[in-house]
Amino acid sequence: MTNYQRVRKCGGLALLCVLLGTLCKTGCGQIRYSVSEELDRGSFVGNIAKDLGLEPQELAERGVRIVSRGRTQLFALNPRSGSLVTANRIDREELCAQSPQCLVSFNILVEDKLNIFEVEIEIKDLNDNAPDFLTEELEIKISELTVPGTRFPLKTAFDPDVGTNSLLNYQLSPSDYFSLAVKSATDGAKYPELVLQQALDREEKKVHQLALIASDGGDPVHSGNLGIQVTVLDANDNPPVFTQPEYRVSVQENLPVGTWLLTVNATDPDEGFNAQVSYVLDKMPGKIAQIFYLNSVTGDLSIVKNLDYEDATFYEIIIEAQDGPGLLSRAKILVTVLDVNDNAPEITITSLTESVPEESTAGREIALINVHDRDSGQNGQVTVFVLGNMPFNLEKSINQYYRLVTARSLDREQQSEYNITLRATDGGSPPLSTETHITLHVADINDNPPAFTHASYSAYIPENNPRGASIFSVTAQDPDSIENAHITYALTEDTIQGAPLSTYVSINSDTGVLYALHSFDFEQVRDLQLLVTASDSGNPPLSSNVSLSLFVLDQNDNTPEILYPALPTDGSTGVELAPRSAEPGYLVTKVVAVDRDSGQNAWLSYRLLKASDPGLFAVGLHTGEVRTARALLDRDALKQSLVVVVQDHGQPPLSATVTLTVAVADSIPDILTDLGSLKPSVDPDDSGLTLYLVVAVAAVSCVFLAFVIVLLALRLRRWHLSRLLQASGSGLAGVPASQFVGVDGVRAFLQTYSHEVSLTADSRGSHVIFPQPNYADTLISQESCEKSEPLLISQDLLETKGDPNELQVSFFLSFNILRNSYASVVIIKF
Repeated sequence: MTNYQRVRKCGGLALLCVLLGTLCKTGCGQIRYSVSEELDRGSFVGNIAKDLGLEPQELAERGVRIVSRGRTQLFALNPRSGSLVTANRIDREELCAQSPQCLVSFNILVEDKLNIFEVEIEIKDLNDNAPDFLTEELEIKISELTVPGTRFPLKTAFDPDVGTNSLLNYQLSPSDYFSLAVKSATDGAKYPELVLQQALDREEKKVHQLALIASDGGDPVHSGNLGIQVTVLDANDNPPVFTQPEYRVSVQENLPVGTWLLTVNATDPDEGFNAQVSYVLDKMPGKIAQIFYLNSVTGDLSIVKNLDYEDATFYEIIIEAQDGPGLLSRAKILVTVLDVNDNAPEITITSLTESVPEESTAGREIALINVHDRDSGQNGQVTVFVLGNMPFNLEKSINQYYRLVTARSLDREQQSEYNITLRATDGGSPPLSTETHITLHVADINDNPPAFTHASYSAYIPENNPRGASIFSVTAQDPDSIENAHITYALTEDTIQGAPLSTYVSINSDTGVLYALHSFDFEQVRDLQLLVTASDSGNPPLSSNVSLSLFVLDQNDNTPEILYPALPTDGSTGVELAPRSAEPGYLVTKVVAVDRDSGQNAWLSYRLLKASDPGLFAVGLHTGEVRTARALLDRDALKQSLVVVVQDHGQPPLSATVTLTVAVADSIPDILTDLGSLKPSVDPDDSGLTLYLVVAVAAVSCVFLAFVIVLLALRLRRWHLSRLLQASGSGLAGVPASQFVGVDGVRAFLQTYSHEVSLTADSRGSHVIFPQPNYADTLISQESCEKSEPLLISQDLLETKGDPNELQVSFFLSFNILRNSYASVVIIKF
């Protein structure tokens, strides 16, 4: 009957054993089951979900899995039913050989809680193996002189099953000459012996064929046969005898191949061929024959393969000594393997978390590790620790499991990644150690607001800048990462001169670059106070502010503006009086100018650009005062023309000019007297024309004079003459008297009106010009500007130069009227 048939025959019994498997919990976290061997894959072992206090569907949700080390996976979890089932066919004999009890242990890991449960499963034996002699035939040679009752040891059968399923008894096929005797040893082993019942007669029967049947106690019973051939010989009636029934030796597992262990010896009292002894290893199951070698002649026992204490700690070797005719005897060699520290500890990472958030507190679980050393005793005592000054601790769990936890909270900005080295060291001499590395990433949280590089910023931009020009760039840093470090910039809304700040400047939200949205004018806006906000993209976002002072830099874009004398609108010039009695340094007038720029762009300097008499007047460089440079002489012309330039100190400098006309006379009557002394031309050709012109001028002057008188009367009546004159008199108290003349007791600035008639003796192109009114340049006090406009009479100078045939006379008649009054000037040239 084959092994397969035997297994099938026992299938019902195996299933019954499974269903009757018992579950018990011993100690803390230990679960025990029992199951029969040779079950089909997927056979039920136990309800592990129930024993763990879980529902079947929670096995996958909570990461329940089997953790085993260095062994083929024999069991598996059924996530649907929550039961523990067989993952492969289980052969008890392969796992535990002939050990009385066969236990398989492994661990169940509940990953979300990092809980470990120890599971121990007892493998029950089935009668799936028949006794086997390991050889089919045995030849025994017996001398015919052998006396009845002599015993001949036979080959023993081997049954890998245990208990009642192992070898139970032997039976011998019926024979008239032989019977069977079974000898029991102290260790329970049974040795069959062939007993000679009556003397042999070689001439009657030379060979006897017998069958030895070995059967076990299983249900059903299995058996094995050994064919015995008895050859009748002559006179070899003594088998070899060993010097001792058992040989013992202890060896270290690191012995090199070929090392001699011991020598066995057996003697035979026979002589000759009957006494020639040879030694052999009994054919035993397992790897003994692959590890040990017995010299058949010398009896020397040596190793042919490396020993490993972790594979087997003890070997029992059966040897035989056989003489020439074939008589044999047996002995045992007991080899004890001593452990050597030849295995470094093993570190197994059972569960690992690759990253933890930086806000985690101390005690946060990172990994569950298992340490193991295949050595025994002190060599297998393992200690494990974390190398270096790392913020992590190892906490002992059950058995050889440890939890790797944080010793304190972590800060990603200080260190974003840890390379953790674990070292396990055994207690051997010398000790062996193993290292493993774990890379742990610290996950970022948004715990740092953006920080600007400076507490405040100052920026400068020249006025008249182009629109869209880049002004300044602010930068903030955030030590966080990814979105938590993505910074956007914004300006806090404000108003500047009633307009929103966003109409003046803008900021690039990604780069922090500020841009001008229009051209700035220093004269309107000189500085802007901005508040820049930097915000990250975390959840919730963090932000910080910084102040930015934006200063507009002045450019020299404004020319000096002359306030006094005011620029005329008709191209004529005002007149200033300088008495002939004036001493050097006499203040004639003062040029007053301002510049809307600032700084050196508004620093003004005055100089005389052009003059009729260059040496007569001088202009103050910084004051603009026009003073006489020397005393006036009678030969000096009545009319002096001065061109004064006002220039700022910008780069490049800008300037403005004003033309001053200075009349050299003590008063208006003096000017008129000088005009009376002029002689008309005696040219007979010009006398008639001159007469007509004089008459025309007189007529026009009379009409103009009448118009002015009527207009003056109306104005004086409207503004209440007395109050207006008093206010005008008090407001002009600081003006030199030489620059005023009295008209009806009113002191005021002069405004010149002139009628110009040009007559030439040698040309028919004489003409009369009626120019537009001209306002004389005046420096008016604030009070007088608020109350009234003064009346100004200015005198143009009569200037005679060049050809004596041409005489030029200017006659000025001036009246003081209001600002909006109109006048005309008649200039008569001869």
